[in-house]
Amino acid sequence: MKLVIAIVHDEDVQKLTTALNRANFRVTKLASTGGFLRIGNTTVFVGCEEEKLADVLGIIREKCQTTKQMTIANQPYTTTEGYVPYPIEVTAGGATVFVLDVDQFHKF
Repeated sequence: MKLVIAIVHDEDVQKLTTALNRANFRVTKLASTGGFLRIGNTTVFVGCEEEKLADVLGIIREKCQTTKQMTIANQPYTTTEGYVPYPIEVTAGGATVFVLDVDQFHKF
């Protein structure tokens, strides 16, 4: 048994969970916030048998594509007079995925 933990952009989570459900995978999701851009993310948990792992990863890869976005650079943590925020291009979206072995699984 495997536990897939995927941190995905909020814009991708609905289409990801729908696709996983249609493929008969149960999904648990938690709201989270990214540290760099301070934008919303969702952490998705999927338990699956090892032989179905490639299917889960394929769905995540298909539904969570990266995009380029313009954003305002975060203000520095120290106060600096004359600081002018400037736009920068960043890569957003996609998914950060962790796959863990599960020793035991219980459903009560």
